[in-house]
Amino acid sequence: MYKNEVIYMNNLQKAFSVAAPSILAGLEKRNMEGYYFESCEEMVQKILSMLPENSSVAWGGSESFTESGMLTALQNGNYQLIDRAAAVTTEEKRKLYSRTVMADAYFMSSNAITYDGILLNIDGSGNRLACLMHGPKEVFVIVGMNKFTKTVEAGIERIRNLASPANVQRLNRKTPCHETGLCADCFSPDCICSHLVVTRRSLLPGRIKVFMVAENLGY
Repeated sequence: MYKNEVIYMNNLQKAFSVAAPSILAGLEKRNMEGYYFESCEEMVQKILSMLPENSSVAWGGSESFTESGMLTALQNGNYQLIDRAAAVTTEEKRKLYSRTVMADAYFMSSNAITYDGILLNIDGSGNRLACLMHGPKEVFVIVGMNKFTKTVEAGIERIRNLASPANVQRLNRKTPCHETGLCADCFSPDCICSHLVVTRRSLLPGRIKVFMVAENLGY
């Protein structure tokens, strides 16, 4: 990074650290556990300390999960990994998903999150969001500071016109936003925006754990 970029990033991180206590309070109000970290390295070590060895672990599609180093740490540890990439056929995917919903820990990110702790997610098949809502014993949500928005409406706007077009590029889907970079509210066969889920609270206290990092992660 150039010097000005470093200063800019440092100021963003300082601003996020100031906002963190109120975000954590919002999550607590919503029956979700919240944790704040200045770096991914700190976060990964904390999560590993919370995860018993030999736990069954699954994850949804998430660039944040990979970029943070969490996936590599789990692969180097003593855990029963349920790797979604291992399933090829429809029947294999069904069997793997039946194990996923019963996992001890499920990892994902959130497409957006408000400053008062509401999780916002859009998904194609809905498998990731189904596990967020019900199934795995615990859900570990890894979120970079770039995912936070002031309101639910701003969060949905962020997902539709920033996160989803970027993910469509990553997945090389044939959708209007692949060509324009903006949401067209499409019904394309390749659309990745089938389900919109707003998580305003967790019914089970502490089941959903949100790990906030003062770094930019994912889209």
